[in-house]
Amino acid sequence: MENTHYISSEVLTLETLQEIISLHKSISLSEESRINIQKCREYLDKKLVNNDKPIYGINTGFGSLCNVKISNEDLSQLQENLVKSHACGTGDIVPNEIVKIMLLLKIQSLSYGHSGVQLLTVERLIDFYNNDVLPIIYTQGSLGASGDLAPLAHLSLPLLGLGEVNFQGTKIQSSEVLKKFNWEPIVLQSKEGLALLNGTQFMSSYGCYILLKAIKYSYFADVISAVSLEGFDGRIEPFHELIHMVRPHKGQIVTARRIKEILEGSQIILQQKAHVQDPYSFRCIPQVHGASKDTIDYVKKVFKTEINSVTDNPNIFVGEDVIISGGNFHGQPLALALDFLAIALAELGSISERRTYQLISGLRGLPAFLIDNPGLNSGFMIPQYTAASIASQNKQLATPACIDSIVSSNGQEDHVSMGANSATKCLKVMENLERILAIELMNASQAIHFREPLQSSAFIEMFLKSYRADVPLVKEDRILHYDIENSVAFLNSFIVELED
Repeated sequence: MENTHYISSEVLTLETLQEIISLHKSISLSEESRINIQKCREYLDKKLVNNDKPIYGINTGFGSLCNVKISNEDLSQLQENLVKSHACGTGDIVPNEIVKIMLLLKIQSLSYGHSGVQLLTVERLIDFYNNDVLPIIYTQGSLGASGDLAPLAHLSLPLLGLGEVNFQGTKIQSSEVLKKFNWEPIVLQSKEGLALLNGTQFMSSYGCYILLKAIKYSYFADVISAVSLEGFDGRIEPFHELIHMVRPHKGQIVTARRIKEILEGSQIILQQKAHVQDPYSFRCIPQVHGASKDTIDYVKKVFKTEINSVTDNPNIFVGEDVIISGGNFHGQPLALALDFLAIALAELGSISERRTYQLISGLRGLPAFLIDNPGLNSGFMIPQYTAASIASQNKQLATPACIDSIVSSNGQEDHVSMGANSATKCLKVMENLERILAIELMNASQAIHFREPLQSSAFIEMFLKSYRADVPLVKEDRILHYDIENSVAFLNSFIVELED
């Protein structure tokens, strides 16, 4: 089927993920994945028949109860109890878009045949994905080690006919949805509950979702800063390639080249300048934006590895005839990356707010606060306050979560990543960046109006014409809250193609 993505051993990239989401593709297991899942399950069943030794999480308790042996007749109840007891999430409800990615990534991880799940269990998760049956999951409860236990427990409850789901825009009991589709609740077999709950899919899904937005808004940071540069009557020399070739950070070079391309053909940038230098927030756009781009590239590599990995525990290796308990569920790689990403995104917002401040300061022939008749009109005075408050909040949110750890499970889980907290606060930083850049666009588009009749580049003129259809020029004071919201919506309406 054309609009179906087949889960397989092929590398799942962020670009592929964006394509699956944007084209609303359904998913299905490849024959290879079906065989891998079935082989692993058959191996585990045989191993339990022929082996009386305790195997962690399969015929033992969990966490610090790992030394408690469970009888074979209680193994199914053990797994169900695990899911129910671990569904302790609280706080805000995870956005549907992220829940859907969680389903996809959990299916991907289980498909490699190292987790011991039933084929039926994976196929039911696929049914949930394809029919938009989205489990209600909460943002708080994961320590980011032993996997995202609480969030993944809530993801798994509907398999048992328990918990709640979002279906067709309504929050309902999962048992009702199972009846609607004539699905029987899954009876979990040995190891299955642990395979479902151990894993990094909460952190991974947040990371992928944020990365897709971060790549897009990194591009918009360049576009909007170019509009600001024009509005501020800035200089083009800091973007000359010779400067960047002698300090050849990739992101810096890409940023400088992009700004020059965006400004190609501008009358404003070519006019004679009365000033010798621009402030850092303009002059150092390649260096600052570029460093954030390089961070995004690094984080992208981390998450590409993670979403193509097996992250539950223990891991089953059929060919080697061995079951190994380890720590692939530990979220440290993601926690570090998400904290780094939050810092990089906060910096894009920080420098953006500074450009906004420069634009309203009454410099370089621009009226104070970018409005005719300042005094009677406050113009763009207060949107800069808003941007400043958001930028300041981002500084607070950029404090790393991964440097924290709290002992859990009677000391058995004595170091945790706190990557789930890294994930949720990184999303907040990303959402804040959207608003800061939207406010800069409001100011920059207003400032460039005062450079008329000189024209900017064809690209910028086209971009601003489209923007003005949603956010008209401000001629006298009006409620600017709506302009901010419309500016955010305008930016969100674009799809930016990712580069592999």
